Amino acid sequence: MTAIFKKELWSYFGNWSAWLIIAAFSLIGTLFLFFFENDSNIFDIGTASLQSYFVLVPWLLMFIIPAISMKTIAEEQQSGTLNWLFSQPVKISEIILGKFFAVWFVGILCLLPSLIYLYTVYTLGVPAGNIDLGATFGSYFGLIILTAAFSAVGILASSLSQNQIMAYLLGVFMCFILYFGIEQLASYKLLGGTDYILSNLGFYKHFLAFTRGLIDTRDIFYFVFVIGICLALAKIFVEKKK
Repeated sequence: MTAIFKKELWSYFGNWSAWLIIAAFSLIGTLFLFFFENDSNIFDIGTASLQSYFVLVPWLLMFIIPAISMKTIAEEQQSGTLNWLFSQPVKISEIILGKFFAVWFVGILCLLPSLIYLYTVYTLGVPAGNIDLGATFGSYFGLIILTAAFSAVGILASSLSQNQIMAYLLGVFMCFILYFGIEQLASYKLLGGTDYILSNLGFYKHFLAFTRGLIDTRDIFYFVFVIGICLALAKIFVEKKK
């Protein structure tokens, strides 16, 4: 698994693609938080809080993570190197996990520049440091685990697709449905008491708990379970390609 992890990281950082993704992610976040007139602009909100950032980032990750993960399986199959991987003394589960951790790692690196935003908001507070650190660090933890979930979904989408473009589109669609689509469907209250159960099936409600500073083991278990299911399904689909 370690060899696959290193191989994937080299493929991302060796050709500058990861650096460009991280830079683009940071630039978009900076523009929305400090320059564009919108509901996420910290100066327009007038409060020392990063909550608008934590609302914005899942939508950015929804498009960024599938872009990182689309090549993991689909490109290997398209270029013929997947068969070479099958011939190596490495288990398919190790291939999946190595690629998953590489995508997750790059996703976490996308979040690191936001620590500059945290420092800026911390110093701009009146008085300085007037920020809810509990909710802030809880939100960061939620983003890290949400990034892992999106990464697992992206790996699954890549294992289902024959080429990278289809893997990307499918990944974005699946992330959108799991994060926003299920929550919106439940908000229409068409299914009576079942709406509550439906809303608990999506990412949004569980991530929202983290943004309030509540780190509940049930929310952690939910994301771990979803990640496990996605990776297990990806393993099955890759085995069928063998």
